[in-house]
Amino acid sequence: MTVHRLSPKILSAMEGAVGQGGVAIDAADMAKYLGDWSGDHHGSALVVLKPASVTEVQAVVRLCGALRLGIIPQGGNTGLVAGAIDIETRGAVIVSLERLNAIRLVDADNFLLQADAGCILQAIKDASEAHDCLFPLALGAQGSCQIGGNAASNAGGINVLRYGMARDLILGLEVVLPDGDLWSGFSGLRKDNRGYDLKQLFIGAEGTLGIITGVEVKLFPKPSQIETAYLGLPSFEAAIALFREARRECSDLISAFEIIGSECMELARLIDPDIVEPVAAPVHVLIELSSSATIDLRTLLVDFLAGAMEKHLVADAVLAESGAQAKAFWAIREGLVEGQAKRGYHVRTDLSVRISDIPVLIAQARDFVTLEHPGWIPQAYGHAGDGNIHFNVLPPLDLAEPDARARGVDITARLYDIVNALGGSISAEHGIGRTRQRAYWAGMSPVHRKLVSALKNAIDPDGLMNPGCLFPSTETVS
Repeated sequence: MTVHRLSPKILSAMEGAVGQGGVAIDAADMAKYLGDWSGDHHGSALVVLKPASVTEVQAVVRLCGALRLGIIPQGGNTGLVAGAIDIETRGAVIVSLERLNAIRLVDADNFLLQADAGCILQAIKDASEAHDCLFPLALGAQGSCQIGGNAASNAGGINVLRYGMARDLILGLEVVLPDGDLWSGFSGLRKDNRGYDLKQLFIGAEGTLGIITGVEVKLFPKPSQIETAYLGLPSFEAAIALFREARRECSDLISAFEIIGSECMELARLIDPDIVEPVAAPVHVLIELSSSATIDLRTLLVDFLAGAMEKHLVADAVLAESGAQAKAFWAIREGLVEGQAKRGYHVRTDLSVRISDIPVLIAQARDFVTLEHPGWIPQAYGHAGDGNIHFNVLPPLDLAEPDARARGVDITARLYDIVNALGGSISAEHGIGRTRQRAYWAGMSPVHRKLVSALKNAIDPDGLMNPGCLFPSTETVS
């Protein structure tokens, strides 16, 4: 950690920008900002600055610009691709938005909410619910991730099928640009066709074009009915066939359609040994319907599942009889993710293909692992209804972690080859960060690379915004 580069004069200037309570320089105070949720990535920083207002963010950006210091914007630090930590020891300043955390406005008449970028996602969901509204972005990390980070990474989650990604839920942004100027795109308008939609430049840009300080999002009527079922199916092919039927018969009332390979159950039991497997089948499906209108959802779901069982798409089904039982179903989906982390290092992907190609992707990936990496355990689960599959691979327990990580690099590269051959994406929702930057860049066409470079150079010509994220090196974009 190259703390020595910051002279007392510079530290004093930083304290002047954010106040004494907004500066963390000691190793103990900085520790939580230098590692990610997974524990896979650890980095360094010259200092952590925690502005408490938009004006303070501007002051920090201008100061860092004058000092030629790289800036890494950081939200809840729940990402999985090292997008908000410096793992390459470039000597940057982390700017945490955690103190910029107020909900600015809830407008139930116009179904919109404005919040500071550091506002926790769960706080936004709670504030929406208090006004009988729904903000549908739903993630496992929603109790700690921040809305600015959700925007910067274009977060996905379980409700993308019905409501879209973060990009689809954002009406406007407020952004501090690399020169310290403030751009505000708040208007509350659902339709605005005046030229470029500038907010889209910053959504998914992972802080490489500026620091998001405020977010304006869409709200929806709060559902008055939710019906959940946990299903057992014979195959992933059957799961996709079932999804096609569900889209036609249940239409936009589907709020979630999750598929889980039965091999994932053991991971969920690492978190809760008492978890009861609702069905015994090779593939599990968790389907949820919701509505705020007076529709008989229960009958709709029961009739749909009866027809699916007659067609032999569904072998077994359990309908939630209460909110508590539905929560227990979802605990399996959430627990398997936590179980992987508890088990230790593993190959982690979030791949995306056309929905019809999901069974092909899983079959090819499983065959590859079985044939070339015996003893490694494939895990397949995901949102499925939006084409997103998390195909993860667990190393043998007796394999030393350094050896597992070395093999994991090769496994990841081959999985990317498989998804690319299917015309898919190496990142469905987690972003690029620093861990996928080279694969991302290598997969671009020359024209795509030219456009991305032009945007970066035009908005951040000095390359100070989140250096090392998205772009492999400054030389790459020059």
